[in-house]
Amino acid sequence: METVQFNSEYITLGQLLKMTNVISSGGMAKWFLGENIVYVNGEPEQRRGKKLYDGDVVNIPGAGKFKLSADESGQSDAY
Repeated sequence: METVQFNSEYITLGQLLKMTNVISSGGMAKWFLGENIVYVNGEPEQRRGKKLYDGDVVNIPGAGKFKLSADESGQSDAY
């Protein structure tokens, strides 16, 4: 299982597909998800805008399994 790090509260499923080089552009996400079953935490998911958070596990057919890790160290907490 590969770890994918991101620097925000969440990323979308479409962004993850692009980050992992499963698709070459964001516009391909809708097509890819219409043709393939992607699992988020064991549940099938077809929404490219699905928000993914730290600790989520995504299984992408033909690409592998990815665990998400948020690195928000660059962001400061509100005072």
